[in-house]
Amino acid sequence: MARKSDFNRRAAEWLSSRNGADAAANAAAFLAIVLYIVGFVTGASPVIWAALALLVYALFRMMSKDVARRSRENAKFLEAMGPFGIWFSDPTAAWREQRSYKHFACPNCKQRIRIPRGKGKIRVTCPRCHQKFEAKS
Repeated sequence: MARKSDFNRRAAEWLSSRNGADAAANAAAFLAIVLYIVGFVTGASPVIWAALALLVYALFRMMSKDVARRSRENAKFLEAMGPFGIWFSDPTAAWREQRSYKHFACPNCKQRIRIPRGKGKIRVTCPRCHQKFEAKS
């Protein structure tokens, strides 16, 4: 039993300095699975190779020790995804909140702001930069 706990400790130490799964890695892995299924059904080997390349990229992101660089890349990915970024970063929270809240980005600092649905046109103040703007909930 001591060998198993030693293995777990060593694995935890090895993984502690890695990037881990982020939104970009999750999106790449999800797209790889979709492409693999499409390639398998259609019999298109280039699609299967593209899926394998995406899977390798996702694993590279997860095992990378350059956490700062991967974090910047992930932030750019989420910014490029716009309102769909929340679905990649935390899909369970996005699913839970989609009927109760709308998400907006502050036009000044791009802070994500959650606004309750069904309140009509309201004036919103950004909690980060205190910029005021109007939004339809």
